[in-house]
Amino acid sequence: MTALTDVAAGATTTPETPAPPGRGSRKSLRERFPGLALPALIWYAVFMIGPVVAMIVIGFLSWPGMLVKPGFAGLKNFGRVFADENFWSAIGNSAIQIVVGLPVMMVLAFLLAFYVVQKPRGHKVLRYLLFIPALISAPATAMVFYAMLNPDGLLNGVLRPLGFDGTAWLADPSTALGAVIAVELWSGIGYSAVLIASRLDSVDAEIVQAARIDGAGDWRIAWGMYWPIARDFIGVVTMLQFLSMLFNSAQTVLLLTQGGPGTSTTTLSYLVYRKAFVETDLGYSQAVGVILFLLGLLGMGAIRRVLRATH
Repeated sequence: MTALTDVAAGATTTPETPAPPGRGSRKSLRERFPGLALPALIWYAVFMIGPVVAMIVIGFLSWPGMLVKPGFAGLKNFGRVFADENFWSAIGNSAIQIVVGLPVMMVLAFLLAFYVVQKPRGHKVLRYLLFIPALISAPATAMVFYAMLNPDGLLNGVLRPLGFDGTAWLADPSTALGAVIAVELWSGIGYSAVLIASRLDSVDAEIVQAARIDGAGDWRIAWGMYWPIARDFIGVVTMLQFLSMLFNSAQTVLLLTQGGPGTSTTTLSYLVYRKAFVETDLGYSQAVGVILFLLGLLGMGAIRRVLRATH
């Protein structure tokens, strides 16, 4: 009897393990208010997923203008796209734009960011100056570069006294695409440098100082220490600039060259614009848009694979 009483007493006096503080309240909040995320989900579905679905649907329609009733075209639009020489020219121009412009932009942005985080005299002002090109509107930027690159512009005014012939940079098929890429580099390098510098600021200064004591120079510190640490973040910035160059080049092309001379500066995004708003061939335009969307996904996957974190 005594043993049973002791067991019972022990059973009744064993303290319960307290629940972690706050877990119950947070769980009940999620259970009682599952609709907290509903507005964001609705916004995402309507304004993000909705346009993508609409683009895909229109790509399968024959729709020669907003005031004309569309009809189903099946895969005919995609067949027309792949048979069009202008499309393949746009593919080539966009490929040159990305393969040449993007690596140059990111390398220069990284080197500028590395210089800024060394905190030279006036580095705070320099950060603001680097950000300025991103704050200037596309039309204003286009006007500045048009004034520089036209036959009587600033660039030719500098080159002629040096013995070089004046060049119509925006009207010459061999230089027009390079001029467009230069505009995008000017707009994107500083912005990317400021973003990358914000990541490089987190590198421990004592580690850098120890490397300098061991004899490491700036070049070795930049590529041997800062680059591996910031590589994943640089990958994110690279993806943002990749998407900007791929999807937003239409405004630069429209303002400077209108895709010419010929098709030498016609990019995929400009082809989408021209087919939709100039030639009012909405089905063709959105078929190119679908291809552009898929290329964007593939490009982001490739960048993520190349610049994924290795530490």
